[in-house]
Amino acid sequence: MAKAFTLLAAVVCASMALLLPPRYAFSDVAPQITPLPVREIAPGVYVHQAPITEMNAASGGDIANTGFIVGDDAVAVIDTGGALTIGARLKKAIEAITPKPIRYVINTTEHPDYIFGNAAFVGPGVTFVGHKNLPREMAQRGPDYLVTWRRMMPDLVAGIKLVPPTLLVEPGKDLHLDLGHREIDVRAWPTMSTDCNVTVFDTATATLFTGDLLYLHHVPVIDGSLLGWLKELPAFAKIPAQRIVPGHGPADSDWHEALDAQKAYLAKMTEDLRALLKQGADINTAAKKAAQSEAGKWQLFGVYNPRNATAGYAELEWQ
Repeated sequence: MAKAFTLLAAVVCASMALLLPPRYAFSDVAPQITPLPVREIAPGVYVHQAPITEMNAASGGDIANTGFIVGDDAVAVIDTGGALTIGARLKKAIEAITPKPIRYVINTTEHPDYIFGNAAFVGPGVTFVGHKNLPREMAQRGPDYLVTWRRMMPDLVAGIKLVPPTLLVEPGKDLHLDLGHREIDVRAWPTMSTDCNVTVFDTATATLFTGDLLYLHHVPVIDGSLLGWLKELPAFAKIPAQRIVPGHGPADSDWHEALDAQKAYLAKMTEDLRALLKQGADINTAAKKAAQSEAGKWQLFGVYNPRNATAGYAELEWQ
């Protein structure tokens, strides 16, 4: 018990040390920072489209799409990348386009590739926004992410701090943010791909930033609830978006075609897992066999599909 308590105390202390409130200003990452490539997909809406690849030293933390929206008075940033350097480069790109201040940084989920660049944006007047569960998830999982990062990609971890949101959004209570004659809606979702997903909708251009609620070409990653994700897809599909920025994959793509493909994958995973459970298959067999008919349709299938099958199996076996 004493050993367990000591371990728990160490984890809590580590979490507290890493969860810095946004009063610590980012000062410098490197003497020369190259702006992250961005493109304007609608008036005032800019996107950096990251390559579809695994997180490793070669990727430099650049595996998730990020972007920003410019209003008459201020800027909102949507996700900050998987390393402090990616956040710093995104900030540099913003400064090259507009002198308007950054007012909000919105994290659409808890995964490191979306939040590890946060510290680059800490400063006066900047408010971090996220799902009501996000601070808890950062505290519980963030230290483990950093330990893994430090072991696998030590150069990438330099300067990374976990910066939790202070403006929280609850499911059923959309948050409306004003950037100056430009309103964006932040919506928190019940547990789907994770238990802290939010979407960002720019009402002026009907552009939807989906975060990890929508994958395009990159196989979906289940880190919340397989059944919850399927359950909420109809409500998700009702958002009147004219263009989307998925968490991974090409921006400005056909919204409903992407949704249909993702729904088919999740439904097939569910169908196969239920059949395997009925046959008495163990979890290792499920990881090898579930949703294999989808293999040719998605990139990084071999990396994430076994994990998805394992997560789905654990969820479905208790039904």
